[in-house]
This record gives sequence, C-alpha cells and structure tokens, in this order.
Amino acid sequence: MADIMMPQLGETVTEGTITRWFKQVGDEVALDEALFEISTDKVDTEVPSPVEGVLSEILAGEGDLVEVGQVLARVGDSGDAPPAEPPAAEPVEEVVEPAAAEPVQEVVEPPAAAPVQQVVEPPAAPEQPSEAVETPAEPEEPKSAGAFRAAGIVLSPVVRRLISENNLD
Repeated sequence: MADIMMPQLGETVTEGTITRWFKQVGDEVALDEALFEISTDKVDTEVPSPVEGVLSEILAGEGDLVEVGQVLARVGDSGDAPPAEPPAAEPVEEVVEPAAAEPVQEVVEPPAAAPVQQVVEPPAAPEQPSEAVETPAEPEEPKSAGAFRAAGIVLSPVVRRLISENNLD
C-alpha cells in the first residue's frame, strides 16, 4: 500500500486546499493519472498518482487545507478489496469524472494557437512585394540582406525610398 502525500508545489508553498478528487475509494488508479486537484496561493494544479492500483482510502476531503508532506490518500494493489459502501456512491461520482476530462481538453486547445503563428507570417509576404516593386531596377543580391550597396555604402530600404522620393543620387 502506497501513501499519496501533498507534494511540494513551489519553494515557498507550505500548504494547499484540495479543490476536487477525480477518483473515489475503490476506483482503479493508473500511474500518472490525475488523482486530485490542489489550490495554493501560487498555483492550482492536478496531482498525478505516483503508483498504480486501487484507491483504498481518502484521508483529506475536498475543501480541506493540507500541509506539504501530509498523507492525503492510500493506493493499494489491484487485488485489495475496497469497502462495500463507497462503490454504492461511485455512480454519483462518475458524473464528476467527465467534468474532469474537460480541463484536459482545454489544455489540448493551446496547440491550436500554432496556426495563428503561421497566419502571422503571410502578412510579412505582402511587404516584400512592395519592396520588390520599388527595387526592380536594382541588383537582386541585396534583397536577401535587406539593404542595398551603392558605391560600397550599405543603404537600408528606408534610406533607398527617401533617395528615390527626393530624386537624390
């Protein structure tokens, strides 16, 4: 049987409040599966199980303030028989489990932000053709450098535009 303890969630964090249990007594628990959610003054996070087995005992309930290192629950071997009463409460708690899956889906949403970064890149492309329209008579080499060499002097696109607008040579 393994003890599940309140983890150290930050250098200065000494306590936290259990906001939600994802598993109930008698439930199978997989390694690294979220067991409960904890809220501290610095972070709210789900705490994964360090072992697999059956949740045999919950020692701290939702809303309880717990110290770092305090034993919160116990997980036994899969063969351990849970008490008869908690499984009767199990169907009521199963309704809570789908809600627990929703935050995981929310975590999956941020990768959708990657296409936004790709969308940011195309607006840069129209700027390049506008420069290309201004510089067709100039040599093609400087385009990659973003500057133009005239008589050994490097000129930026802004300077080239000013020279062109003011008919300077």
